[in-house]
Amino acid sequence: MDGLQHLADEVAACSACPRLVAWREAVGEEPPARYRGQRYWSRGVPGFGDPDPWLFIVGLAPAAHGANRTGRMFTGDRSADFLVAALHRAGLANQAESTSRDDGLRLIGCRMSAVVRCAPPANKPMPGERDTCIPFLARELDLCPGSRVILALGGFAWDGVLRVLAARGDVIPRPRPRFAHGAEAVISGITVMGTYHPSQQNTFTGRLTPAMLDTVLRRARSVAAP
Repeated sequence: MDGLQHLADEVAACSACPRLVAWREAVGEEPPARYRGQRYWSRGVPGFGDPDPWLFIVGLAPAAHGANRTGRMFTGDRSADFLVAALHRAGLANQAESTSRDDGLRLIGCRMSAVVRCAPPANKPMPGERDTCIPFLARELDLCPGSRVILALGGFAWDGVLRVLAARGDVIPRPRPRFAHGAEAVISGITVMGTYHPSQQNTFTGRLTPAMLDTVLRRARSVAAP
């Protein structure tokens, strides 16, 4: 736990990417009316959840008015509502809502993190920003050696996870596994799974439904079972 806390402190203090630092702070200084008066976190966002997870969930980056505001991964926006409700249905969270850092949410056997730790403009980190930030994800995964399933939320996270595993010397299958909803790849005994990101763009259009995410989480539990 001390290692994870040390990493969290480093993530929160990081200012390595000038464009992202400027954006995360500007968003907090001029929030939309519904959040006016709230104090934004406006820093790098650490991972959150069980310190010894079997399921490690990886997203793209903090949302500008979600985790960038609240300071906790997948907290305070529609994506968080969708994801955490699914985790609760799967028995992986003690409640169905994720609204603030003091809301009492506890994850059970799973952890939520991201490839990039600062909110990026238009939700699109640049390649150099990804490469600067991704060592945080590598270290967090190393600190959670019991993770038997890594669930990538979207293609950016899928690519980031494969980059981390390859960089630490794990053999990536050839041809390189491609992202798809429900995709699976076994790498050094870890099952990497993919699902569409629970963004409003996907959930409002029905590209990702609660039933689809429930199915992926059931499959994750199945492949992780001893």
